[in-house]
Amino acid sequence: MSRDASIDARANQPATSLPSGCRVGAVLSTYHADVGRQMLDSAREELRRCGLAEQDFLVIEAPGAFELPIVARALAVRDDVAAVLCFGVVIRGETSHDEYVAESAREGILRASLDTDKPILFGVLTCANVEQARARSQSSADGGRFDKGREVARAAVQTLAALRLARQIGVREPGMGFAQPGSGPARSMGFGSTPAGKSSGRKPGEGA
Repeated sequence: MSRDASIDARANQPATSLPSGCRVGAVLSTYHADVGRQMLDSAREELRRCGLAEQDFLVIEAPGAFELPIVARALAVRDDVAAVLCFGVVIRGETSHDEYVAESAREGILRASLDTDKPILFGVLTCANVEQARARSQSSADGGRFDKGREVARAAVQTLAALRLARQIGVREPGMGFAQPGSGPARSMGFGSTPAGKSSGRKPGEGA
């Protein structure tokens, strides 16, 4: 099997399975909505392959990329939403307006994700023209090379899996924590005791 064929084969495998009952939100900018909807539809299909039920994919439209963060945050603060995908398109213009919009969207989405402790994925295309945006939004099934929607959906699923692991790995069961200072095995680890080779400065029989 060629290297490209091997990559394609891996890409056709679901990222991982989503837990039963998991809900994912999505916010779609209506600016160049036809391009954004291509990404949304591809993301929907990838999430379906990962086990997400159709009714558990919650989609809301926003006026533009600038408004994505606040709407995404409103979804992310809900207890029943595990992750949020943001889709939009920012096209370079004659002024630097596009740079401010794209950077504001990026920073706002990142802040909302950290504030809510939920994955909020950045699926905003920043392109020189609409043709570039369409090339990146087209799904693999339709012959697209980039398939940004699928990429964002896979990143959400993989991030959720990583977060579950991060919150579980190495967690001690009740009663398995460190002993109180000065008692039990903790003394041999240096907790609550004088470091080996050093004197406490007290004579035998003296209190603390």
